[in-house]
Amino acid sequence: MTSPGLDPSRLDDADAAEAADPGGMLRQVASSAAQVREARRAAEEAGVGVLAEDGRPRAIVVVGMGGSGISGDVLAAVCGTGCAVPVTTVRGYRLPGWVGAADLVIAVSCSGRTEETLDVAAEAARRGCRLLFVGGEGSPLAELAAMTRGVFVPVRSVGQPRATLWGLTVPVLLAARALGLADVPDAVLESTATRLEDVAHRCRPSSEPFVNPAKRIALDLAGDVPLVWGSSALAATAAYRLCCQLNENAKYPGVFGEVPEAQHNQVMAFDGHFARGRVSSSEDPDDFFRDRSDDPEHGLHLVLLRDADEHPQVRKRCEASAELARGRGVAVTEIAAEGEHPLERIATLIALSDYVTVYLAIALGVDPTPVPAIQELKARIA
Repeated sequence: MTSPGLDPSRLDDADAAEAADPGGMLRQVASSAAQVREARRAAEEAGVGVLAEDGRPRAIVVVGMGGSGISGDVLAAVCGTGCAVPVTTVRGYRLPGWVGAADLVIAVSCSGRTEETLDVAAEAARRGCRLLFVGGEGSPLAELAAMTRGVFVPVRSVGQPRATLWGLTVPVLLAARALGLADVPDAVLESTATRLEDVAHRCRPSSEPFVNPAKRIALDLAGDVPLVWGSSALAATAAYRLCCQLNENAKYPGVFGEVPEAQHNQVMAFDGHFARGRVSSSEDPDDFFRDRSDDPEHGLHLVLLRDADEHPQVRKRCEASAELARGRGVAVTEIAAEGEHPLERIATLIALSDYVTVYLAIALGVDPTPVPAIQELKARIA
């Protein structure tokens, strides 16, 4: 399958890939392990442990947009469905009416200038909520923290907010740990950083496409319309992140879903226009070297993000969905989480996905770093 700007040779070696990545997004993604370690120190120095002095909150509300907001989803995924208090993420200008003094509100903004986050954080302060702020030092968010006497954790941006995910998320996790709501010991933080380093090594720019998993998946997705499904709440968070990264890095669409819900609606797309003639019955849909010359202009591509901790029925549904898709000419790619702890598993899914989206951008001749449409939209409403 071809795309107007697709040139697979851009992924052939490190020099070609880096030349097509002038903003250095690959370097930013590769900093994930260092972010985990640095953010752990920053959170401890900021004293997030004091949040536990008043006991457990009634609920945790994480406020953030884009690459900052995903930290709340990661927190909820790591805490799991057995968490003693609800964890929710607010993306917008309004704080839910039920939020009050008994709740902990965590405002996350890499720049510290996100208008939606500042509005909601100020409202949380007026309601007397317990407060934690995570973001840019010397920013309006930091000033708000000082005025409200909330705990503030400074975060050093590695470039783009979406690439600073772990710098923003680790302080949130450590706050939940201090409250006894997240089982994330220091050893798990270090093992997660080690796994992120391993993904970075396997997906390094000098690794050739036929052995580099991120480059291979990127080339296979090019020109297709991805349906990205997660097989658990944890994997669904990674699936949502993958779609957001497709949007921002590759300037490319992606449709997010979670099993089993996606099988009550999105699965019908297998019988629609974009599923026609994707792969002939005689071809192996997972053959990287198959001839794509007869493929139609567009096709669906089911991307299944698989978690080690899946409901037995969800496991069956994922297997059946893959068979159903292939039988209707829809390509299928499965990405498996690695590790035992929830933080390790979600980190490995996100890390590989981040590399996939950057390599897809490079292969399509798109600069992964700038987001001009977002900046123009902000300017229009300023």
